[in-house]
Amino acid sequence: MSGIHILGQTPSVLGIIMLDTQFPRPLGDVGHDETFGVSVHHDKVRGVWPAKVVTSAASLRQARLLPSFQSIVRSMQLRGVQAITTSCGFLVLLQKELQSVTKLPVVTSSLLQLPALLAKEQKVGVLTISANSLGSEHLRAAGVPKERLKDVIIQGMPPQGEFATKILGNQPTLDLAKASEEAVAAALALKARAPELKSLVLECTNLPPYQAAIEAATGWTIFSLKTDPRLRKVIDATLAKAAPAVEAQNTATSGENP
Repeated sequence: MSGIHILGQTPSVLGIIMLDTQFPRPLGDVGHDETFGVSVHHDKVRGVWPAKVVTSAASLRQARLLPSFQSIVRSMQLRGVQAITTSCGFLVLLQKELQSVTKLPVVTSSLLQLPALLAKEQKVGVLTISANSLGSEHLRAAGVPKERLKDVIIQGMPPQGEFATKILGNQPTLDLAKASEEAVAAALALKARAPELKSLVLECTNLPPYQAAIEAATGWTIFSLKTDPRLRKVIDATLAKAAPAVEAQNTATSGENP
């Protein structure tokens, strides 16, 4: 629920703008309460499901969704969150517009990490829910220089697979084992296409639950929203501040149970 920060209540650390979805949210997914390790506030954009956002820049503009997203950003600022992110990497197309209405850090997509990665590596891989929809406009919105677009190697999840059909179709069930198999297979297909890759960015915020399996299969370093420097700064500061209290609690608990 949106609202104003109530005095005496501790505000959530992260605000997460969610699409209107019903599919499962396992640990690692942006919609799971414990994925980031800090308190989060989810606010849903009613009537905006994945198929409306996983699209081209032109289609997203025609849908006229910006005011709804900006309204939630303003609401989250009033709630007292310290940073804001979203549940779909394709919303990178709205990065400038959403950042323009708040002084808080806004991280619309893991794709925003591409420029820094490209500064260190010749090529970087991206695993997306839809290779047909993710285009140069999204990469440019993420800050990828025009001359480096060719160095971003994109691999999509199988369009007719369990993962893509259930997420884009906004279905209430998802076979997690099958989705994991598809994610690993897609990553290995990308590795066969570009064996020189060292890093992979997970565009889709529903892919991190399968990160460990992808890492084990490829040996790559994986990047997601959790590795974004602006979000990490807020998360790490929060965890560091809470560390003494956690340690004291653990000590007290161990003392009670010799």
